[in-house]
Amino acid sequence: MTISEENYIKVIYHLAQVSPKGVTTNAIAGTLDTKASSVTDMLKKLADKNWVSYQKYQGVSLTESGLLKAKMVVRKHRLWEVFLVEKLGFAWDEVHDIAEELEHIQSQALIARLDEFLGHPAFDPHGDPIPNAKGEMVKEERLLLSDGQLHQTYRFMGVRDSSPGFLQYLDKQKIALGAQVELVEREPFDHSLTVRINGTTLVLSQKITDNLYVLKHV
Repeated sequence: MTISEENYIKVIYHLAQVSPKGVTTNAIAGTLDTKASSVTDMLKKLADKNWVSYQKYQGVSLTESGLLKAKMVVRKHRLWEVFLVEKLGFAWDEVHDIAEELEHIQSQALIARLDEFLGHPAFDPHGDPIPNAKGEMVKEERLLLSDGQLHQTYRFMGVRDSSPGFLQYLDKQKIALGAQVELVEREPFDHSLTVRINGTTLVLSQKITDNLYVLKHV
């Protein structure tokens, strides 16, 4: 699989999370910043290799083999992110672009040893699940903080937006993965939330709470 093919497969995989009935060529083109005609040409090649199911004007979906290949690219990306943060000391807002390059290394033996070296992590530094060698992932019933109930305590598990600016904002507010978040008050006017995190009271806008994944704290 070429680097370009891996990029397309991964993009289709991520877009399918929000469009399970089929991913449009325009959505792929917008994500990859390329022409729709170029996307169509690539989709035909991927369909010929039985990695995607594609019919013009009806969107595209991954086949079973394509889904597994996509998960293996995602697996490599997220394992490298763990390595960069835990072993090389990079901040969580610095690792995405570097992992984008490392994810195209083809050696399965290297990735297997990397996984073992890291202790078989189940999640990357942003809280996203890491597929194992069979494509299996830990499933957790996460919800967005904006959908949480008042006077409940949750555990911060991941981000919907992993852009550097958003991650830097969380660092500035000392909101880290694993932090306990108690919902104190919801403002009816703008749906902002007053929360208590590690003993500190904060007011978070809906834009922020719509991008934080949490689990109910037990």
